[in-house]
Amino acid sequence: MPASIQQPSQLFTAMATTLRNAAGLNVQVGNHDDFTAPGAKAWVLIDFDRNAPGARAADGRIAHVLTVSMQVIPAVSASAFAACDLIAVLKNLITDNRWGLPGAQCDLPMNIDGLPSLLIRGEQQFKAWALTFNQTLYLGPTLLDDPLGTPKFARTWEVSNIDDPDQYTALEA
Repeated sequence: MPASIQQPSQLFTAMATTLRNAAGLNVQVGNHDDFTAPGAKAWVLIDFDRNAPGARAADGRIAHVLTVSMQVIPAVSASAFAACDLIAVLKNLITDNRWGLPGAQCDLPMNIDGLPSLLIRGEQQFKAWALTFNQTLYLGPTLLDDPLGTPKFARTWEVSNIDDPDQYTALEA
């Protein structure tokens, strides 16, 4: 079972690992700070553009709807449509991929979209393609987790102070 996700950066790490290990991709993976210039391999630059709210998970974890972008810069010797072709391969890989993260904490990617773009670095412009999608992570403790490990409840009409944990009753199994 995959380890629990604690922070959004774990999605970046899982995605980078998956892309580096994908058979036949042969790409360099990083973020915009890692890119200096096109090389012998194509680059895939991963970035998070947004962290929006979403509906809580069934277990009460808070939803983080991340807008992820992957910018593809083709290799120096590549054809004019190499970045577009690589975007198609990435789109197939991204669809239905949780990157090895637990399904209870990582939804499948949604709203996958690819389009031409430019990467501007100083005075230089590099032709690229961008692939964007939303992926929801559910982070933090579940609402059923109690410091004692026992889920509890209270009915407002049966207790004098709803904020007093000592007045709560353990859930029956």
